Amino acid sequence: MSERARGHLAMLLFSMLVAGSFSLGASAANEIAPPVLNLVRFLIAAAILGTLAVVLVPRVRWRQARQAPWRYFVLGGLFSIYFVLMFEGLKTAPPVSAAAVFTLTPVLAGGFGYLVLRQRMTARMALALAIGAAGAIWVIFRADLVAILAFQVGRGEAIYFVGCAAHALYTPMVAKLNRGEPPLLFTFGMLMAGAVILGVVGTPAVAATQWGALPPIVWVTILYTAVFASAATFVLLQYATLRLPSAKVMAYTYLVPAWVIGWELVRSGAGAPWAVASGVAATLLALGLLLKDEAPVERAA
Repeated sequence: MSERARGHLAMLLFSMLVAGSFSLGASAANEIAPPVLNLVRFLIAAAILGTLAVVLVPRVRWRQARQAPWRYFVLGGLFSIYFVLMFEGLKTAPPVSAAAVFTLTPVLAGGFGYLVLRQRMTARMALALAIGAAGAIWVIFRADLVAILAFQVGRGEAIYFVGCAAHALYTPMVAKLNRGEPPLLFTFGMLMAGAVILGVVGTPAVAATQWGALPPIVWVTILYTAVFASAATFVLLQYATLRLPSAKVMAYTYLVPAWVIGWELVRSGAGAPWAVASGVAATLLALGLLLKDEAPVERAA
């Protein structure tokens, strides 16, 4: 299997794991402060990856990774913004609608990819992003043409969109700031930096949290997001980012709403209305277009 094919496989698994956090996150978002939830998940994920890195990564690579630690705080800050705003948005936004907002990140990633790495967009890629964005907007506005024309976007979706912009910037920044460190070690550094940021910002919320009174769904969400939607997906995302252009990496976000519909069917037996599902179909078409006619990854010098 080629390196490029491995990158695609990593992003396929990434999209499935990310989708689960929307369904669980919607159930837990109003039960715990988002900075606190994400602080705990970052610490758990860092403990897992740190243990694996000690066993699997040679000592010389650890010395290499200690160079310019500010890089980890840049990336950890971007992902902290994304996850905190994701859970803030899920307080009011339905899971499928929030997942549709997530599919706008390829458009943003394409722009940031050009600004940061000078990765250029082909005509096919621009068409795909336009189709995907149209499908996402259809889902975000719940297939309501009147709401679209009036631009009546929900508060939760608007909050989450800001977080998605941080996520889109993170993608090319990984390629920009990585100096050859193994994904496992580089992700561990980013998680620790993110935990420090969240610990400082979320100190009052941590002190006010009644840990013994938290419902089970909160702990299920924390463990799932820490192990699968943090530790695993961070490594998968970085692995793919070093092998695929930024816009193509984020193209896999177009699969997330479809995965979320599947998660919701399993969790509650409730799927998306057919009108909304048509918007999801448009995002899948965009994914197919984006995965054709690939160009080599352009890395920063």
